[in-house]
Amino acid sequence: MTSDATEPRLVVLAGPSAVGKSTVVRGLRAAVPDLFFSVSMTTRDPRPGEVDGVDYHYVSTDRFRDAIAADRMLEWAEIHGGLQLSGTPRGPVEDALEAGRPVLVEVDLAGARNVKRLLPDAVTVFLAPPSWEDLVARLTGRGTETDEVIARRLETAREELDSSGEFDRVVVNDDLDTAVGTIADILLNREQQTENRCGPGRGINA
Repeated sequence: MTSDATEPRLVVLAGPSAVGKSTVVRGLRAAVPDLFFSVSMTTRDPRPGEVDGVDYHYVSTDRFRDAIAADRMLEWAEIHGGLQLSGTPRGPVEDALEAGRPVLVEVDLAGARNVKRLLPDAVTVFLAPPSWEDLVARLTGRGTETDEVIARRLETAREELDSSGEFDRVVVNDDLDTAVGTIADILLNREQQTENRCGPGRGINA
């Protein structure tokens, strides 16, 4: 699909852990009419309270690998040393784009690269913290993870921040309403309204 000035867009959202992606996604789902949010496919078991088709599409490992072999995944990754598989189904995203709906995909850095490679018209958006110190405070303030896990997440966050210049847009999440509004404008091709709120991809100092 080739986008023009009036068509909604496919936005691929990524950013470091604890930057607020889930909260921004919730805001976008409430703010953008007819938004299609891509639900990931996973081979892990549902957690208490999770709903198939809403939180994830839960499938067997064989079915997931069949989807990979049939080129039905936009991106996928092995997790926990290959014990689990997770990724983005291709068909629902392409169907929504064909129907003219704005589409939002939330992935990690590698996933964003893969989606951009397969769908070059996608707009990749990196959600960034106001500062490195703010991100560290968010991660350590959760109180739910060990020091080892926090250290690993911070190391990954540095790598992600260093790669933010690969993205088409960088949106700093220092105000939720502003971040949601900025990304909503990108989804709906109203970027002339966001020129003072976001910029093209650029590196962020960590």
